[in-house]
Amino acid sequence: MLMLVIEFSVQLANKPGQLATLARELGEAQVNVRSLAAITNGPDGLVKLVVDRDAEARGVLERAGLSFEEHRVITATLKDKPGALAEFAEALANVGVNIEGIYLLNSEDDGLRFALAVDDVEAAQPVTG
Repeated sequence: MLMLVIEFSVQLANKPGQLATLARELGEAQVNVRSLAAITNGPDGLVKLVVDRDAEARGVLERAGLSFEEHRVITATLKDKPGALAEFAEALANVGVNIEGIYLLNSEDDGLRFALAVDDVEAAQPVTG
């Protein structure tokens, strides 16, 4: 089933305590982090978040003066078996959809749930739905 969610891409300095501060502020605003991916590149860090309360998270980020972007991403659940990701990626490619980003949201009883940034949400819908 296709679901659209908001992904926040937050710029942080690559130094101790930055993620802890962000997580504390979100927690104090009663925002639950559903998924998180983080990478660093020299002095810069990038945190990608999917949360349960978008408006509240947006407010936290704005009040903290953090640089961030929002993107609509889709979710898809794949069977937890060898080759499932390859089949899914090929199906998207066959309808001309480019995957611009993908990461695991969680593991569920019915499979692995991924968040995907794609260049054409509508064309991806039949594949992910």
